[in-house]
Amino acid sequence: MLGLELTPEHPVADLVELGTQAEREGYDSLFVSCHYNNRDPFAVLARLAAETDDIRLGPGVANPYEMHPVTLAAKVATVAESSGGRGLLGIGPGDPSTLRNLGLEDERGLRSVLEAFKVAQDLWNGKRVSHDGTFEANDAGLNFDVPGEIPVYVGGEGPHMCRMAGKHADGLLFNGSHPDDLAWAREQVDIGREDRPDERGEFTLAAYASVSISEDEDAAREAARPPVAFITAGAAPPVLDRHGIDAERASDIGEKISAGAFSEAFGLVTPAMIDAFSMAGSPDDVADQMAAVRDYADGIVVGSPIGPDLEEAITLAAEAYCVTEQ
Repeated sequence: MLGLELTPEHPVADLVELGTQAEREGYDSLFVSCHYNNRDPFAVLARLAAETDDIRLGPGVANPYEMHPVTLAAKVATVAESSGGRGLLGIGPGDPSTLRNLGLEDERGLRSVLEAFKVAQDLWNGKRVSHDGTFEANDAGLNFDVPGEIPVYVGGEGPHMCRMAGKHADGLLFNGSHPDDLAWAREQVDIGREDRPDERGEFTLAAYASVSISEDEDAAREAARPPVAFITAGAAPPVLDRHGIDAERASDIGEKISAGAFSEAFGLVTPAMIDAFSMAGSPDDVADQMAAVRDYADGIVVGSPIGPDLEEAITLAAEAYCVTEQ
């Protein structure tokens, strides 16, 4: 997998231009990120479905709390229909800093993610569903046929989420950019895959990486500050410990993000955080980092910020990935 994450902090028309460019550059999967304070990802995906031909499209990473999971399944099915069977679903427990704003932080968990995508798969297969678990559904169904198979990629980084993905999903979008983290993720996924039924088919472990690439190395590292702040704030204590990141400072970053004090949060990001939680620097730097990660991962999703110049960065990141294929 060579995927790209587009964050709808930009106007929809701009995102469509970037998405069509990504298809031309050879990306095979395109995820539109899901946060309440950005534009509606499904509005972006609808436009992308009309303007692209081959690239797979879906939300990444949606959560099952901000909308009913049956509604989420219907929206993803609509993307699949409007794109001629190119839909995909990235689903996970959501970003704690933004869910805190909606009073949903305590809803996060593995069971809700698993139940949501299992119900979605039944709906896509034409079944009517009744469910009583982390959410309720009573004889729910879709009144249209869903074309193609919709692969489900679980977004997460905790050990249980990684193992669950290995057993039940089509892949894991591991929120990591460092080879040490991907090596650990591979171990967790392999534990889950020991109980994976053969009929579930192939599994893809993808590094859902914060990438910031530019010919100007300093500009690339500076552009990495915002996404690294969000990643640091949501990182589990063992992940912080693995990279020697101060947990109290990470907590402070999360509190400032929740309060909307973004400049202050980004200012607390250290060089060590950028090294741990992003692939940031020149094309040669990023190519080396991608190669190290691909010792453990089956693919890479190029995530926010991509780079200080988005159009240039989409091209440079694809070229850097191609180096790892040689």
